Amino acid sequence: MKRLSMGLIVSILLISSANTAAASSSLGVKGETGQLLSQTTTVTGSGTLGGKDGAASSASFRTPAGIALHPDGTVWIADSKSHLIRRLSGGHVATQAGWTAWLDEKGFPSGTLLDGPRGETVFQYPQGMAIDKQGNVYVADTENHAIRQITAAGTVTVAGDGVQGKRDGQGEEARFHSPADVAVAADGTLYVTDTLNHAIRKISPDGTVTTLNDLSERLVEIVPGYVEPAGDYKDGELSSARFNEPSGIVMDEQGNLFVSDTGNQLIRYIDLQRGTVSTVAGDASLAYPSHGLYKEGDYNDGEADKARFNFPRGIALTSEGGLVIADSLNHSIRYLHEGRVMTLAGSPEKFGNGDGIESEARFHMPLDVSVDREDHVWVADSYNHTIRQIEFYRYPDTTTRTGSMQIFLGQKQVEFERPPQNVAGRTMVPVRALGEALGAEVLYTETDEARHVALVKDGLTLQMTIGESELAGLRDGTEIFRKSLDAAPFLEGDYTFVPLRFFSEEMGLDVQWDSEYNAVILREKLR
Repeated sequence: MKRLSMGLIVSILLISSANTAAASSSLGVKGETGQLLSQTTTVTGSGTLGGKDGAASSASFRTPAGIALHPDGTVWIADSKSHLIRRLSGGHVATQAGWTAWLDEKGFPSGTLLDGPRGETVFQYPQGMAIDKQGNVYVADTENHAIRQITAAGTVTVAGDGVQGKRDGQGEEARFHSPADVAVAADGTLYVTDTLNHAIRKISPDGTVTTLNDLSERLVEIVPGYVEPAGDYKDGELSSARFNEPSGIVMDEQGNLFVSDTGNQLIRYIDLQRGTVSTVAGDASLAYPSHGLYKEGDYNDGEADKARFNFPRGIALTSEGGLVIADSLNHSIRYLHEGRVMTLAGSPEKFGNGDGIESEARFHMPLDVSVDREDHVWVADSYNHTIRQIEFYRYPDTTTRTGSMQIFLGQKQVEFERPPQNVAGRTMVPVRALGEALGAEVLYTETDEARHVALVKDGLTLQMTIGESELAGLRDGTEIFRKSLDAAPFLEGDYTFVPLRFFSEEMGLDVQWDSEYNAVILREKLR
């Protein structure tokens, strides 16, 4: 299920400190610039457009837009353009609810609204999901303008009658306009982002639907003579607050709600006990552009009130009370914690499909996120038609803080016969142990004039001379570059010491220094 927080307090979220970025995190190790070290991998989805069940690596999806984690550890996926609810368990994907009633004129699946046993029920562009403590799955069935419930027996419509509208009432008497997400409270109350009504709706356990906030009256002339209803922005009392196409929603342990206010490029917080709405991330001072439906999206990490988003969508909470955000048009996964926003994975400058560390990973329109019990982040990477996982870097359980320098290659600590040394701010290590750890061959040569040492891997030779601050790179025996070293190799007894960072980076590794553990972490940049 979308992870409940450890008791977030809005005032804490608004506090900023110069030391926050460098502080430790229970999620994992932070790097030199304060970023959480992470690795993104593709868990399921071949990347081709389809609705094929089977092994995780060969299963296919059509624009997955919702993801939720069941208490039994399975991953539920709203395969939106297939109009199906799928489940990943034990390395296999299987359809749990929905079927293709017919194909449209282009050959794509079409949906409609039909309750019944799992094999007979039909959806129409399902998106956000939530799972209650009994394991029932609630679905924002967006293009059916309805909220559905999946039980062991089948699917029933909780609220909405399949007709677009804006009406409170009992169960199917109520009407919605393109609901995008749902959150469930401990007592069974549902909260819905009714996106194109710009509303937050509440469904009580008896099925009564009510609207919690004030609805926008703003109109925008898109082109001369054509006017479109638009959302608005206002903090304060919940009854008078306004939103602009809210999409993601999640409930914290205090029973309050975080909302991604997509059209306003903000993250909002609804204190249900106090009946108030506040902005906790994003620049609320931005004005709507003339003739604009939305505030302008942008990208900026840092203090929460200065952070910028570009159509933030799905959200989820971690065990330390931080909020993970699918920043869809920035093609990245962001993180709000203790008054600051950082990027966990992806880059707004480059979208695509690629696994790797932090900003090396590539996403394409991520629409939803969920967090499991180990704080791994699951991502519905919509336009890549895949489900991805972000895992944070953690030291082996046996690692302790020590006065001696520690070197890690991935999760494995590198053992040295002679300890690494810090020379003028440079980490120097015995070359043979480094070469063996990197899977490189170490070669020594000696002439009357000089001693040479080289690391050889995958056809690349990095050759240096003892006591000289210069490196030659050779490919198949031909010199391809020559660079100055930041520290000269030196001899100490029978051991040759070389600068760790320089050679690791030349071999394509990312190098991070962690002062808290007196450790250097080496990681592969791409998989």
